[in-house]
Amino acid sequence: MRRVFATFKKTLRYLQAALSVMAVTAMLVLFRVQINATTVALTMTLAILFIATFMGSGPAFFASVLAMLCFNYFFLPPVGTLTIADPQNWIALFVFFIVSLTAGQLSAHARRRTEEAEAGRREVERLYRELQEAFERASQAEALRRSEKLKSALLDAVTHDIRTPLTSIKASVTTLLEGCAGKISAFDGKMEREMLLVIDEECDRLNRYTEKLLELARIEAGELRLHRRWEAVDELIDAALKRAEPLVGERKVEVILPEELPVILVDSHAVSEAIYSLLDNAAKYSPRGSTIRIEARCVGEDVEIAVEDEGNGIPIELRERVFDKFFRADDGAGEKGVGMGLAIARGIVEAHGGRIWIEDPKVGQGTRIAFTLPIGDDGA
Repeated sequence: MRRVFATFKKTLRYLQAALSVMAVTAMLVLFRVQINATTVALTMTLAILFIATFMGSGPAFFASVLAMLCFNYFFLPPVGTLTIADPQNWIALFVFFIVSLTAGQLSAHARRRTEEAEAGRREVERLYRELQEAFERASQAEALRRSEKLKSALLDAVTHDIRTPLTSIKASVTTLLEGCAGKISAFDGKMEREMLLVIDEECDRLNRYTEKLLELARIEAGELRLHRRWEAVDELIDAALKRAEPLVGERKVEVILPEELPVILVDSHAVSEAIYSLLDNAAKYSPRGSTIRIEARCVGEDVEIAVEDEGNGIPIELRERVFDKFFRADDGAGEKGVGMGLAIARGIVEAHGGRIWIEDPKVGQGTRIAFTLPIGDDGA
């Protein structure tokens, strides 16, 4: 059926070409007295160009032959015959045939090239759509994989870091209730105080965990609002140290500051939170009795702040991953923390236009986490 339809379309194009030549010839015959052979030849050549453009090279060739015969029969003397009296008219007829044939073929060739270019464009668009759909499917699969991985990490963190303090709180409350009921004979005021201290510490731990979750959620949602003011770097460090005193414990803290440091245009609460997160990380991964160093210096148009501990260090291949949320590095003594502190620090630093990274410590082994903050200007 398709072959029959294709044959019909081809025959129809040849018929249209013939009718076009006949129509042009009829029009020219009407004005044969007013026009010369050159005008007739140019008009027929123009008609053949249109036929080649819209119908193809085959109908154009057929139209060229038909136009040559019409040109000879109706316009070259003796008119009304296919004979030619003047030899110059043979040359004119031959030139007309060659010109019309060449023009028709060139026009048809240009049409084919246009069609090929259009087909190529459509093919490129099709391939692009397929590629885009493939990328979207791959992106969706990757997003799903990351989502599942994140859910697993979040579940693990919640299970471990919420259940542990809840277990301690539950045990302490149970002990207090049993003591009050007289089920524990040796229950006294000292034991009661110890149980209450455990409850207090574990409630603080839950509170810190909740605050970190909320802070990370704000950063992830792009809702971290910075209230920038000119602040002294030493005051930012002091605020973070004061808050981190219970975490540092028996470790020695060494603060290294140059005599002069410029004030910086930052959100003091957010930057103190970032420094606190680094101190928290250093305390978790360094032994008691070791030293935690905090250093600040001016580097070009930025201020660099670094926190260095004397723990086992972080392998080079993990130094980028530790900034991912809920990722916890194993320092050989088991995973510690919830994997949110460094992610929060990175979010705060990047929100200020700075960057954060991990490098080798300046002395001995351990971890050195440094970040930069732009000093800022009055137009910031």
